Amino acid sequence: MISKARKQELIKEYAIHEGDTGSVEVQVAVLTENIKNLTDHLNEHKKDFHSLRGLQKMVGRRRKLLAYLRDNDLGRYRTLITSLGLRK
Repeated sequence: MISKARKQELIKEYAIHEGDTGSVEVQVAVLTENIKNLTDHLNEHKKDFHSLRGLQKMVGRRRKLLAYLRDNDLGRYRTLITSLGLRK
C-alpha cells in the first residue's frame, strides 16, 4: 500500500481538473504505484501467493483501464504511458 501523502502527490500530478480523483489517469497512476510496491514485496517473499493474487488483479484492472483510454483518446493514452514509464 502507498502512503496517503504519496497518493495525494499522484492525484495532484495526474488530475485533469481540480478535485479530480477518479479519472483514468489518476486510477492508473495509483495502481502503478501499488503494483511497484507489491512487486518489491513479492521479490522478498516469494511464497506469498495471496499477495500474488492481489497483484494479478491489480495488473488486470490497470490493463482494462488502459485499454479503455486507448480506445477513447489515443493522445491521452500515449502521454500517460510515457509519463508512467510503461512499455506499450
